[in-house]
Order: sequence, then C-alpha cells, then structure tokens
Amino acid sequence: MTEANNIVWHASEITKQDRTSQNKHQSPVLWFTGLSGSGKSTITVALEKTLFERGIRSYRLDGDNIRHGLNNNLGFSPDDRKENIRRIGEVAKLLNDAGLITLTAFISPYREDRDKVRQLLPEGDFIEVYVKCSLEGCEARDPKGLYQKARSGEIKGFTGIDAPYEEPVAPELVIDTENNSVEAAVSEVLTFLEERKYI
Repeated sequence: MTEANNIVWHASEITKQDRTSQNKHQSPVLWFTGLSGSGKSTITVALEKTLFERGIRSYRLDGDNIRHGLNNNLGFSPDDRKENIRRIGEVAKLLNDAGLITLTAFISPYREDRDKVRQLLPEGDFIEVYVKCSLEGCEARDPKGLYQKARSGEIKGFTGIDAPYEEPVAPELVIDTENNSVEAAVSEVLTFLEERKYI
C-alpha cells in the first residue's frame, strides 16, 4: 500500500457539536461484537428500527453488507480481518462526526483491532457491546449454515472453530442472547443510552 503525500485536512464550518445539537442526541458508535450467529445483526436491525421510529438518526454497518462493497477485496485471513476492521473504524469515525448513532455488527475477533477503533473516537463515544452466546448456542442456530461448512472443512479460518475469538475484557455492555429475546436486548441497549444521556 502506497502512502499518500501532499494532503491537507480541509476543515468544515459545521462542527460535530452543531450536528448533535440539531439532532438532539449524541453520536456514539455502538460496536456489537460476538461470534457468528450470536445475534449481532438481528439486534442491530431491530435497534435501528426502534431508533428511527423515535426520530433518532442512526446508521447500521453490517459485516456481510460491507463486504459486498467497501471491503469486497478482503478475505478472512488475520491481516484481512484487521484491515476490514480498520476501514470500518474509519467509516464509523466519519459517521460519529456527522452526528449519527452508528451501529456496527462485526465479529471483530481481535481485541487489539477493537481497541484501535476505540482510540479513533472521542472519549466516551465508543461503546463496546459484547453479544454473548456460547459456541454451542451459536452452532445450534447456525442461521447461514457456516458452522456446518466449517466443521466439514469447506470453510477454513472460521472464528470459533479454527480461528480465535478474543472476548472483550471490559465491554460497556454485555447482552446475553442465549437466554434473552431480541426485544429484551434492544430494551437493554436503549436503557443504557438513556441513562448515560446519549439519547
């Protein structure tokens, strides 16, 4: 990758504070991480709908969706996974500055990569949400049939099977999807946002 030279940041006359003031809410990045099948996408879809119905501006970034476009040149090697999350972090940073609540649904298996995204954002604007479900629970759901393919050797480097997943050490929020409904998960996130005056 070549390094860009002779570039200068061109500042806007509209600040993030201007945007959040107009929106009447803050613009945190809610980073949903967890194993494949844990419920990240399902929860963020439901949460996005609820926020929209309440007049709260948000946008959802989903792992598979992003790989259809922005990251369609990346595979699932450790280096490609790191680059995938780096790019998403930069997009999330832009949406944060734009005054939107950003919902991301990415396995993002490495702590270091998630921490790097946290460092991109202002203090308090990165909310790590651990969507907790055991490997057995995720494998029993297997909504895309990926675990079955990984077990049969059709997919190599699959998180939780033959590639690691590093659980968050101190996430802002833990959602147990093995024992709770989608509705309960959405309610838990909304309560968190309300109590901390994000919305």
